[in-house]
Amino acid sequence: MISAHLLAVYVAALIVVYAVPGPDMALILQTSIARGVRSGFAAAAGLGVSRATHVTLSACGMAALLRNAPWLYDAVRYAGAVYLAWVGIQIFRSPGFALPAGSRGRQAAEAPRVEPTASSDARSAARPLRTAFVKGLLTNLLNPKALLFCSVLLPQFVRPEAGPVMWQMVELGVVLLAIGACFDALYAIGAARIANWMRAHPLAQTIQRWTFSAALIGFALRLSLD
Repeated sequence: MISAHLLAVYVAALIVVYAVPGPDMALILQTSIARGVRSGFAAAAGLGVSRATHVTLSACGMAALLRNAPWLYDAVRYAGAVYLAWVGIQIFRSPGFALPAGSRGRQAAEAPRVEPTASSDARSAARPLRTAFVKGLLTNLLNPKALLFCSVLLPQFVRPEAGPVMWQMVELGVVLLAIGACFDALYAIGAARIANWMRAHPLAQTIQRWTFSAALIGFALRLSLD
């Protein structure tokens, strides 16, 4: 069992890490602003699954393999850089936000009415959520630095005399996932709240898309060059 003092230091370190802007934060903010809080939560769920995978791989020694096999590290790093750049380009090319709900309702009233089926409604609703989940998953999963971060941070707070090392790693991993989920939820909710204001300001939408697109492409360049 990890001591309360050591756990407090660990939590403080995680808060600092999650508060620093990065590709995960940029993706959630962009997704929530453009697609709503549900899509933001879906992206956060993908990030959570990826982080859980990194924690598990770190405990299994995968990070040591990446450190000892530079070609494998470079392969994952370049794949992640290409994916981040692709997401950034997609954001740059994406259209503006949809019209407010009232405008959509008026247009729908004027258009010929077509009765959708329940299955088509379900597929249409699930598709953007799946897309957001996959983007969140791949954005973090293809970043080898996230895996190396787990392999470097977690062992610093493990004390063999405090009990089984594996259970301490599990405890640290659960705390990492919980704090990450809290930050992701705050980013998603906060971004979704300003979406209505941005819908009324096309220039703000353009600046927002360009900013997040440039941020993700910048992170891609940094990942490929470091």
